[in-house]
Amino acid sequence: MYYMLKIIKLKTMKKITRLLCLILLFITGISFGQKLPKFVHIKGGAFIMGDETGLGRENQRPTHKVNLNSFRISETEVTVAQYRYYCNETGVTMPKEPSWGWQDNYPIVNVTWQDAINYTNWLSNKLGKKVRLPYEAEWEYAARGGKKSKGYKHSGGNNIDEVGWFRDNSNNKAHPVAGKKANELGLYDMSGNVWEWCMDIFAADYYANSPKKNPKGAAEGEARVIRSGSWNFNTNLAFRYGGNDSSGEVYEYFGFRVASE
Repeated sequence: MYYMLKIIKLKTMKKITRLLCLILLFITGISFGQKLPKFVHIKGGAFIMGDETGLGRENQRPTHKVNLNSFRISETEVTVAQYRYYCNETGVTMPKEPSWGWQDNYPIVNVTWQDAINYTNWLSNKLGKKVRLPYEAEWEYAARGGKKSKGYKHSGGNNIDEVGWFRDNSNNKAHPVAGKKANELGLYDMSGNVWEWCMDIFAADYYANSPKKNPKGAAEGEARVIRSGSWNFNTNLAFRYGGNDSSGEVYEYFGFRVASE
């Protein structure tokens, strides 16, 4: 009887310990899954790409119809915790710390385009499938809500304060990912927080010559496309710029999210 009671007590203690661990994980948000990005499936389709308001820059025009295959894109920008996990596994040095310090649930910043590519190559090996940066057309299609789009002005709504961090509400710094409302596809921070590197080579006149099916950017050039707007910038769904990766300079408002087929 004594041994039976001892076994029962041990089993009970194990259950209590397991329960306490689960509660701790829930409270702190710490889990293995957070070390790797969570992907959202985006069903392919057609959309009108570019600035439809007439208020944007020349490089956001002309508007043009684009057809895309289905793909997957990460729910949030790659976080500090996710990038640190990669650095710990590979021996890569963490980027320069931003002025607000490293906080696990913030987007990783101060990374070049090549840094982002190196991360996707590592993640490809980790997951056993090809991971890359999103192409610009994929990025905009996802930001607009894909086949579930409701035609919002910003990604996820018409009120920018509800869906994004930008110049007027950010207090001059980035913020934790997924702190604002998600868009129609369950994606966060596609209007503001940090600019996001895309796969494409940037060309100001690319929209005038863009293929209609799965466009992948200009054939040559030094700059890479960045999308989203950021905490120190105004935001618009169609905003696009070229970030010069060859200089090796990094910025506290440049980050990235990842994609796969």
